Amino acid sequence: MLTRIGVTVTALVVSVLGAAPLASAGDGDVTCPPNQPVCVVIVDDPGSPGTGGTGGSDGSGTGGAVCKVSGTGETVPCYDPAWGWWSSADDCYYKKVVPPPPAAVPQWGGHYPDGSIYAAMCPASGGTGGGWTWFADPPDGYGGAAPTPAVLAQQAVDTMRLSGPAIGMAPTDGKTGLVGLPVWLWTEVSATTWGPTSATASVPGLSVTATARAKRIVWDMGDGHTVTCNGPGTPYTLSKGDAQSPTCGYVYTRSSASQPDHVYTVTATTTWDVNWSGGGQSGALTVTRSSTALVRIGELQVLVS
Repeated sequence: MLTRIGVTVTALVVSVLGAAPLASAGDGDVTCPPNQPVCVVIVDDPGSPGTGGTGGSDGSGTGGAVCKVSGTGETVPCYDPAWGWWSSADDCYYKKVVPPPPAAVPQWGGHYPDGSIYAAMCPASGGTGGGWTWFADPPDGYGGAAPTPAVLAQQAVDTMRLSGPAIGMAPTDGKTGLVGLPVWLWTEVSATTWGPTSATASVPGLSVTATARAKRIVWDMGDGHTVTCNGPGTPYTLSKGDAQSPTCGYVYTRSSASQPDHVYTVTATTTWDVNWSGGGQSGALTVTRSSTALVRIGELQVLVS
């Protein structure tokens, strides 16, 4: 059990361990397996839940056509389920009107039943619809270069909105952490921060479903060390007192006084495993997402009179 004593230095309230000594961070990385306390940390001023970071993927390729807006070079999907196929000739999407409109519709221009009428959407011109247009032959790009199952799998992942951890740390409430004392590290668990979550991407005749599950979080503590936690961590509650986290944490061995703004920047990166199937194929992707928070660490100083 821990005993709290007052220390009249830097106006800090200091927690002093009266139980087993804490494991200190050694040189290099520290790994915290689930359900086994191996390392702990002290932090303060953890900041906001963290900003979404960059993400990457590896695995099967993402070949296929690339469509761009001619005026800006912005990349756009070559096919949109609602709008149809992209035409580089006029930067519009076209989708055949099915069933065909009656012959009296003016857009036929006397051509009925030859050719077809297409609904146009031109996002490059402010997102306004282009209305119905008659073509003797399909518009440029219509129905061409259909994406592969791997490309659709990546599109499905994009719709999941996977994020970095929703960072939680303890102690909180604006307190300054101390060198050598513990803190808990965790992420709030949701579909976008830990999963599992699934999404489907489709084009005519092909549908691919992908399922993402978080595998681990690597915590870069900002002092040259990292902690790898093979789970989301355990949220701290007041009932835990000064106990160590049973799943994820770290111990700082020096203060943050020499850092910019006297804080460490902690970056938490989640690795996601994504499995997909569709079109008679299946595969796997690895995706990463990151979040950041700030940690202020002080040193215990005792005045002796």
